[in-house]
Amino acid sequence: MTPAEVFSDTHQDLVKAGEQWMKDTANSCTTVATLIATMVFVAAITVPGGNNSNNGQPLLSQRKAFAIFGISDALALFSCITYVFMFLPILTSRYAEQDFLFTLPTRLITGLLALFISMFSTLLAFGAILYLVFGDNKVWILIPIFALASIPVTLFGTLPIPLLVEMIQSTYGRGIFGKQSDRVLR
Repeated sequence: MTPAEVFSDTHQDLVKAGEQWMKDTANSCTTVATLIATMVFVAAITVPGGNNSNNGQPLLSQRKAFAIFGISDALALFSCITYVFMFLPILTSRYAEQDFLFTLPTRLITGLLALFISMFSTLLAFGAILYLVFGDNKVWILIPIFALASIPVTLFGTLPIPLLVEMIQSTYGRGIFGKQSDRVLR
């Protein structure tokens, strides 16, 4: 048997465990993405502040915070859809050994980055609308809004960062097959 065949034969349980972990992660992330996409879509079609009865234009459309809301809400929706499109192929993957080296980690990395962008954009849109509705051009309102909004972004940004860094290093870096030292094994 070749070394690759021996490795494949002795690590079949590892492939099955990796498949189960990827499926569980993708299922959880798809559920979160569906919730975020629903919330962001509803926010986009429900115009904050109402519409002008004469021409149908949003009442708050001339304010800068409304533009920030619109842009960040659209960014949240598009990144959330990207997130879903990265995790659906993970669920339908064939989970061959070769897929674990590049394809599956790339999809997971892209999906997690899209989730982070989506969450950040959603919180930015929420903060912009809170400022529009309750701020009355009082800039001091922004301080508690963004202080509180930074908590979930910071938590999500710090908790999966070690996993993300490790996946990026193992997928795009030297990995386990790179030159480890100059010593020759005897």
